[in-house]
Amino acid sequence: MTFVVTENCIKCKYTDCVEVCPVDCFYEGPNFLVIHPDECIDCALCEPECPAEAILSEDELPADQTEYLELNAELAEIWPNITERKDAPEDAEEWDGVQGKLQYLER
Repeated sequence: MTFVVTENCIKCKYTDCVEVCPVDCFYEGPNFLVIHPDECIDCALCEPECPAEAILSEDELPADQTEYLELNAELAEIWPNITERKDAPEDAEEWDGVQGKLQYLER
């Protein structure tokens, strides 16, 4: 089992989760983070650290977020690893909770 970064991370991209990951399984795109499912050890340390509540356990994914499991796996193979916290985008708070953000995902 793995943890999954879901839609609410898009355009929020808080990186608080990255600092607590003991296996450095986060990868960073232009406006989204992903977790590499083969590297995640299911420790759950990242989930409570996400201010946008965008990280969920694979077995707790709502039906409308299941595509993010595959998206995390796909993008983790091409994006660079991130291991240190960075400042969130200036408009992150405005995007937190917005529905239908997949269209804004930058690869």
